Amino acid sequence: MWKQYYTPATFDEALHLLNTHHSHARIIAGGTDMMIELERGLRPAIDTLIDITRIPGLADITLEDGRFTLGARVTHNQVVAHTALQQQALPLVLACWEVGAPQIRNRATVAGNLITGSPANDTITPLMALNASVTLRSVDGERVIPLNAFYTGVRRTVMQPNELMVSLSFDALQANQVGTFFKLALRRAQAISVVNAAAVLTLADEIVTEAKITLGSVAPTIIRVPEAEAALIGKPLTEDSIRAAARIAASVPKPISDVRGSAEYRQEMVGIVTARVLRRIAHHDTALPWSGEPTLLWGEQAAQDEPALSAGLYHDHQQAIETTINGVPLTLSTGQDHSLLDLLRDHAGQTGSKEGCAEGECGACTVFLNGAAVMSCMVPAPRAHDAEIVTIEGLSANGTLHPLQQAFVEQGAVQCGYCTPGFVMAGAKLLEEHPTPTAEQIQTSISGNLCRCTGYYKIIQAFRQASQSIAGD
Repeated sequence: MWKQYYTPATFDEALHLLNTHHSHARIIAGGTDMMIELERGLRPAIDTLIDITRIPGLADITLEDGRFTLGARVTHNQVVAHTALQQQALPLVLACWEVGAPQIRNRATVAGNLITGSPANDTITPLMALNASVTLRSVDGERVIPLNAFYTGVRRTVMQPNELMVSLSFDALQANQVGTFFKLALRRAQAISVVNAAAVLTLADEIVTEAKITLGSVAPTIIRVPEAEAALIGKPLTEDSIRAAARIAASVPKPISDVRGSAEYRQEMVGIVTARVLRRIAHHDTALPWSGEPTLLWGEQAAQDEPALSAGLYHDHQQAIETTINGVPLTLSTGQDHSLLDLLRDHAGQTGSKEGCAEGECGACTVFLNGAAVMSCMVPAPRAHDAEIVTIEGLSANGTLHPLQQAFVEQGAVQCGYCTPGFVMAGAKLLEEHPTPTAEQIQTSISGNLCRCTGYYKIIQAFRQASQSIAGD
């Protein structure tokens, strides 16, 4: 899928590579968008990937002088799990929770979501409402761009070919501010927005003194609706003021028709979605969207920054991939220009992981990468270098099945069997993370896994049996 793959050890090295290869190169961190585009042939000019996952500090989240800063490698699940963000950046947390499935959120970065620039992307909408800006760096210097000036059209930004987004920053909600986010989609998970909206209100004695309302998936870029915001200023947040603002918001965008909804439907839904976010604020319904602890599929250890490299790497057929798969150190001299799934199946002989969609929709390729569940079809093979990988073949120990594998057998949860490895891997990581999971946690853990035989009831029963077995040990 690519000709050249670099893993730089420093920022300066990454910027030099980007400047050298220019428009033929792309930065990759999570890669959940880029891998699909390369697989589909949508980026024919791109032949070089520059992997920034080993540059220290890019997974940091900081709060200083009332603004959060997220490094370029911060994933959606890192945002979801971050206590300070939950308390002072709820709209972004809610949006990150809506992105893909746990395996996707363990890889996909917020910065990557912004750079992709789709008007249906979920995180842009709340970040716009939180007064976000992005920091771009190149060999020519650094510049900070307000997010509302970053986009020039559908999937088009002001970034130059030699620029790298090093971080993004945004306002933390203050004590007198409340914000939320809502997404309308055609299904509960793994869905692209039909319409989404975020609102951040500043209140003084129940009177709205400042308002920001942003809308996604209704225009070429994420938009604010200042007319609707103005309708709220100086008033309490009542049903009348909410309806008036929602009516105005619905009149502003001129959405397109596509496979997810007609322009007329979107126009109507803009008013409904705007009213919903405002009502949530009025009713103080700003709780986190999960009960107990979120399902991250990280296992016992939260995600951490990757170990730094002493020197950058260039992964061609002269540079073997040195990795550990199911506890066995391996040196793989081929497969450097493929996905991790292809590397495991075709070059490492681990055929248990399956390809069902090659675009992160079905979860049949789920493996553990440095302890976190990921979709291996969306991970570049060189990412395996100096990494710990566990596949379905490595889940049993000394000939004894994992409790979840045993439960799948006893509950008859295996039908055609194609999806089974992915379900078992997701479930095993869930049980490591939450040994006695709730029904909600079980459902979330497999929201990225599809069973085309519609066998979910037996699968869920197997999860419950395995949980009881683990609790009884």
